[in-house]
Amino acid sequence: MTDSLLTLVRDVMTSPWIYFAVFALAWLDAFMPAFPSESAVITAGVFAASGQPHWALVIVVAALGAFAGDGTSYAVGRRLRHRAARRAAPGSRRAAALARARRTLDARGGVIIVVARYVPGGRTAATLAAGTVGYPARRFAAFAALAAVSWAAYGTLVGLVGGAAFEDEPFKGVLLGVGLALSATAVVELVRARLRRRRRARDAASPSPEPIAAAVGGHGPE
Repeated sequence: MTDSLLTLVRDVMTSPWIYFAVFALAWLDAFMPAFPSESAVITAGVFAASGQPHWALVIVVAALGAFAGDGTSYAVGRRLRHRAARRAAPGSRRAAALARARRTLDARGGVIIVVARYVPGGRTAATLAAGTVGYPARRFAAFAALAAVSWAAYGTLVGLVGGAAFEDEPFKGVLLGVGLALSATAVVELVRARLRRRRRARDAASPSPEPIAAAVGGHGPE
C-alpha cells in the first residue's frame, strides 16, 4: 500500500463522517448485500485501536444501522404480504411454501433472525420472509436488536484485535480481521451443514422441508 493511500484511509477513518458511513453501509446491506458492511466495521475497529474512530461509537452506529436496515427489510416484506397471499392459490406450491415458512418462523424465528445476521445474504432473506409471513413485529424487533448489537460488537472487536496486533501496519490488521471473520463464517457453515445432515437423517421417514434454508445461506464475509 502506498503512503498516499494509507494517508487517505486514515483521513477517512478519523473524520466524523466515518460514523455516518458505517451506519449507512450497515443499513443498506439489509437489502443490498453487495455493500461491504462487515468489512467496513472491521476496518473501523482496526483504526479504533489507535484511538480514532472511537470503538464504542462504531459499535453504536453499526448496531443502529443494522437494526434500521432489518426494520426496513421487514417493512418491505409486510407490504408484500397481501400480494404474496393473493398470488398463492390454495393448494399451490407457493401457498405451501408460505405456510411452511410461517411454521418455521413460529417455531424458531429468533434463532433464524440472529444467525442469519452473520451470513451474507441470509439477513435479507430472513427479514423479508419474517415480514411477508406476518411474524410478530415486537418479537422481530427484539431479535433484530439482539442480532444487530452482537454483530456490531463482534465486527468492531475483531477489528480491534487486528489493530492491536499490527498497530503500525493497519492494512495488515484489516487482513487479520477479515481472516478471523472468514474463519468464523466457515465454522458457522460447518455447524449448519452438520445440523442439516442430522435433521435430514432424523426426518427421513417423514421429511419436513425447511423453506427458509436460504435465509441462512451464503458464502464468505461481506
